[in-house]
Amino acid sequence: MDTNSAANSAEGAVKEVAGKVQGAVGDVLGDPGTQLAGKARELSGKAQQLCASTTSLVRETTAESPFTAIAVVALAGFVAGALWAHGASERDYRR
Repeated sequence: MDTNSAANSAEGAVKEVAGKVQGAVGDVLGDPGTQLAGKARELSGKAQQLCASTTSLVRETTAESPFTAIAVVALAGFVAGALWAHGASERDYRR
């Protein structure tokens, strides 16, 4: 994991803990708004950690086998283009 991914992962962990604390404070106070904000912050932290680990994994995999990465991106582009073309044939722009 590079330093940027590690920093994002650490920041995500801090957000997750802060969200848990905020949610607990909301539980104690009986404030649903604070509970919801805490849960949102907690989930945001988890998402940031997941994004950092996914980015790191993609970088490592691309470095180990660049041709496979190119093939996967090309296939994804082909599928996206096919879906786009299929949807375009069903649209009626003459309204």
